[in-house]
Amino acid sequence: MKKLVYLLIAACLLTSFKPKEVTWVAIGDSITYLNDHLDETGNRVTKGYLTRVTEKLPNVHYVNQGHNGWTSGGIAEHIETLGIVKADVYSVFLGTNDWWGGRPIGTLNDYTNNKGNNTIYGSFRIIVNKLRALNPEAKIVLITPMQRNDFVYIADHNNNAYGSYKEKNGQSLEAVANAVDSIAAYEKIPVVDLYHNNKLGIKNLVNFKRLKDPKTGQYKNFTYPESTSIPFDSKNDEYPYPPDAIKLTFDGLHPSDKGNEIIAGELVKVMKKFQ
Repeated sequence: MKKLVYLLIAACLLTSFKPKEVTWVAIGDSITYLNDHLDETGNRVTKGYLTRVTEKLPNVHYVNQGHNGWTSGGIAEHIETLGIVKADVYSVFLGTNDWWGGRPIGTLNDYTNNKGNNTIYGSFRIIVNKLRALNPEAKIVLITPMQRNDFVYIADHNNNAYGSYKEKNGQSLEAVANAVDSIAAYEKIPVVDLYHNNKLGIKNLVNFKRLKDPKTGQYKNFTYPESTSIPFDSKNDEYPYPPDAIKLTFDGLHPSDKGNEIIAGELVKVMKKFQ
């Protein structure tokens, strides 16, 4: 009889301490999208950050709302038709495409006064408003864009872009990250600041960029920052990021397995507090 009582007590204790199931909707661009489209990385990535988070937090189940190449403006414009579901947790990981597309950052006033989808601040307000309408009790986490080295798309070398060491349209990528930080501070919600994470600094994103030495015409491995001054001919040169160039990104922009692990680790720290 005593054994039965002990077993019942143990069962009750186990049930009471079991974490509740959590639905997490991850809104983002290609970095989020690629989690479920690993073939588009040339199979250079085995697991994205979404999968890695749910492996560490088994009671969390993700819904991938990553949209390849989209800006915060694109998400805000289509927010009512994306099929974003009611969830317990929402993360918003956007901004790098806004920067490259030259979208104006605007000011915090655009956010606080809901001034529309003409600036990054305004776009984030539309997105946050929608998430709160879906579930006022949901936790929202903002994620700043990462620093980026020179990007060359593995499937189309003509799709390339310089890194965040230069401004685009008179704006730095750091200014975009700072805008996301300021929205989180205003809303008093968590932010995962990847841009200012020392582990993800631009020098750590690739081991090298393989380019033709202008002096010799022969391929050579150039490291940052020297690599930024060497021209790349997208039509005639070999892909500049062979497998041994991979470090925290596999193409200068998108996280590798190591990069995704760092992102996941930072998110887990925040999401554990929601348990």
